[in-house]
Amino acid sequence: MNFLRLLPVILSLLLLGAHFSRHNLDFLIVVPLVLLGLLFLREPWVAGLVQWVLVVASLEWLRTAVVLAMQRQQQGAPWARSAVILSAVCALTLASALVFRSAGLRERYRLD
Repeated sequence: MNFLRLLPVILSLLLLGAHFSRHNLDFLIVVPLVLLGLLFLREPWVAGLVQWVLVVASLEWLRTAVVLAMQRQQQGAPWARSAVILSAVCALTLASALVFRSAGLRERYRLD
């Protein structure tokens, strides 16, 4: 059952890795991959670290949405759909940080 609770976190980390790959930041792809591995550890600091990274990642998604929208507007290309999609990814990533508040994950990571 904890796997289902962690699914948004896993998806958010995989999307972050794909984002780094898309922008040829191969050295940063290691970060989400290491965090995925750390999820197997039942330590409180893992939950805190993953939450912190997800909040920072949501800011990166927001920055990317703004930059892409501005670039597309300057080119005269449609921009609203990409802004909505990236905003949704930003919201998913930010909401993923909240899954560690669930009772099952609080118990797993000894957050009480």
